[in-house]
Amino acid sequence: MLSRLSLLLMRALSPLPLAWVRALGLVLGGLLYLVVAPRRRIVRTNLRLCFPQLSEAECRQSTRRMFVYFAQAWLDRSWLWHGAPQRVRDRLKLTGDVQALAGNEPVVIFAPHFVGLDAGWTALTQQLPRHFTTIYTDQTNKVMDAWILAGRQRFGASHLFGRADGVKSIVAALRAGDPLYLLPDMNFGLNESVFVPFYGVSAATVPSLSRFAKLGRAKVVPVITRLIPAGYSVEVLPAWLDFPSMDATADTARMNAELQNYINTMPEQYYWVHKRFKDRPPGEADFYR
Repeated sequence: MLSRLSLLLMRALSPLPLAWVRALGLVLGGLLYLVVAPRRRIVRTNLRLCFPQLSEAECRQSTRRMFVYFAQAWLDRSWLWHGAPQRVRDRLKLTGDVQALAGNEPVVIFAPHFVGLDAGWTALTQQLPRHFTTIYTDQTNKVMDAWILAGRQRFGASHLFGRADGVKSIVAALRAGDPLYLLPDMNFGLNESVFVPFYGVSAATVPSLSRFAKLGRAKVVPVITRLIPAGYSVEVLPAWLDFPSMDATADTARMNAELQNYINTMPEQYYWVHKRFKDRPPGEADFYR
């Protein structure tokens, strides 16, 4: 019942002026910062590890802002998934090397976990005439699961692969010319992960970006989504040169290094609520205790 009421609220928010939705997100983010203590500690731990130069006051301020951006992006799903199509288009500014996504050449889109990741996906599927794919993890809450699936398939011709679909189906679609919107920058456990530096700290990272690019004979094109007052800026960056290489671990280290450059332009919009350093090399202590 709570989930259904939440979805009714999201539908009710969809026609409101964006400034009103963002103001509500400001309040909600401040509330989450105060009451969700475990996640607050995770964010602050991540920031201390990645930005040791921050003072304690600066770390608290960045943590608070991160919760605000998180809440604003969550509420923005109201108009992304329920708003009038033209309103959605007007609020999503697709910029940069958009031509890198033209044609039928196999493409893996590197889409890091910034808070606007759903806005980036929506912009691509609504505004570009290609069939996009991505990988989806089922949610335990079936009401929310159905809502998220419907929202992410709202525009264009798209397909969401489940984890159970396997690599072969994803690679076949990639080789057929369907760009893969890939988010490989989280800690997905030790299975098949490699430890590579992320802000100078060893981080368990899946080498899937390199592997899908190699298997799909695809170029890698980063797409970086930034929350802005007018909506979102979705920037398509030039395809990486000399990627993938013959060394998946080196490729994954390069991915993290490139990601650091993107994060440094908007550190408070990255998804720091995730335990990015949860798994440790043998002998290293748990950072989140």
